[in-house]
Amino acid sequence: MVITTAAVPDHVRGALTRWMIEPKAGCYVGTLSARVREELWAVVSASLGEGSAVCIHPSDNEQRFLVRTAGPQRREVVDYEGLQLIQMNPQELAEPDVGAMRADL
Repeated sequence: MVITTAAVPDHVRGALTRWMIEPKAGCYVGTLSARVREELWAVVSASLGEGSAVCIHPSDNEQRFLVRTAGPQRREVVDYEGLQLIQMNPQELAEPDVGAMRADL
């Protein structure tokens, strides 16, 4: 199981390091039972504040893993005929408002 975080409160990081190792800042890796995984993800996703998190864990599906997200993300997970694919957030793909940019100048 892998969880990555960005801009999360310190107590979230503390909760994660009780169960997982942190080989790089914001990236947590561990082997957890399904019950512990579900409870830990519930705590993380409920305590993000302004931050965000992504959880990838083994699953009994075609890809052999599931991706979960919490908080604001630049990418979103979409289901395509049973496969989880990633697409860029449509709001970020929209063209910038040229009038608003000129007003800022």
